[in-house]
Amino acid sequence: MTVKIAFATSDRKAVNQHFGAAEAFAIYEVSETDAKLIEVAEFIETAMDGHEGKLAAKVELLGDCAAVYCNAAGASAIQQLLAGGIQPMRVDEGLCIDGLLSGLQQSMVSEPPVWLTKYLKKKSSKSFADDEEWQE
Repeated sequence: MTVKIAFATSDRKAVNQHFGAAEAFAIYEVSETDAKLIEVAEFIETAMDGHEGKLAAKVELLGDCAAVYCNAAGASAIQQLLAGGIQPMRVDEGLCIDGLLSGLQQSMVSEPPVWLTKYLKKKSSKSFADDEEWQE
């Protein structure tokens, strides 16, 4: 089982950005035994001006991610993320991405968090439904 996880980061090493003002997201593909950086999405506009359009664009970009780790997120961003099936994860500024990935991998092996279990269940039922559509 693999999932995509995003991190709001300016340096690709630590979570150090507010979701709405994030300069970039590092997106990893994570399994129980491996985590690899698959994409870095960068944004030009970073001012926290309350402009809703930038939130929708970021949520859309992260559409196939199970979660996004950030230092903070406003109520509107949280609502949009959850509506898009993405779990917002608030962490303290400066936490190392590698450490967060290791912790997530350990929990995937032993006891996945509730949000991840729900995501995987939804993902597997969706792929099963997609498979069914193509059978004749």
